[in-house]
Amino acid sequence: MEVNQETIQHLAKLSNFALTDGETTRLVSDIKEIVGYISQLDELNTDGVEPTYQVFEMENVWRPDEILPQEADREQLLALTKETLNYQIRVPKVL
Repeated sequence: MEVNQETIQHLAKLSNFALTDGETTRLVSDIKEIVGYISQLDELNTDGVEPTYQVFEMENVWRPDEILPQEADREQLLALTKETLNYQIRVPKVL
């Protein structure tokens, strides 16, 4: 991908940034240097190297879902709300 002033101006427009011509010129230069530095990774020989999916040896701890008895019933919970309608909590329109 060619990094030039038009590319930077397009990205700035998409990001809603206002850039001066000097800033655009500096960004072109900086991004070309960054891409050049990162492209050095293409020279590495990664044959036989497994991808690293996770750095730390972590394991998810699963527990069974259990439905526990609650101390409050529906009427007690509905009594805590400002408005109810047909045994449901009425909330203001969001849209």
